[in-house]
Amino acid sequence: MRLAVIAIGRLKQGPERELSDRYRGRFDDIGRRLGFRGLDVHEIPESRARDSEQRIREEAASILALIPQEALLVALDERGKNIDSAAFAAHLGRWRDESVANTVFVVGGADGLSPELRRRVKLSVAFGAATWPHQIVRVMLLEQIYRAATILAGHPYHRG
Repeated sequence: MRLAVIAIGRLKQGPERELSDRYRGRFDDIGRRLGFRGLDVHEIPESRARDSEQRIREEAASILALIPQEALLVALDERGKNIDSAAFAAHLGRWRDESVANTVFVVGGADGLSPELRRRVKLSVAFGAATWPHQIVRVMLLEQIYRAATILAGHPYHRG
């Protein structure tokens, strides 16, 4: 299974970019041994439209253009389910075992995701009740993907 993160906004050089790259690299090392074929990260510039509805539509079109056919979608959404790391790992492991070709994680912009995208998601996940900057959500997501791989591999990292 190939994984991808599609995120609105670009990470600048600095701690968020460094952490993002670190967790992505760690996942690549362990993921291949677990049957994952890679983890791609696609950054989409934020829409400059004046109103939020137009921004959501433009960002949704850009996101949809990057989603492979038959991909399973996971949305990072403040209204999503709060699941623990073991449950997150169980989802990834099950989808891998069911031969899902592509799992795509979508991190929307400041205005959120379009209703069309929300209807297509298999799982909507929140990282608690707090509102997080999209840069931090991306780092947290990549860490959770890496942590899921360590759980699936029986590695002790997940206990920390």
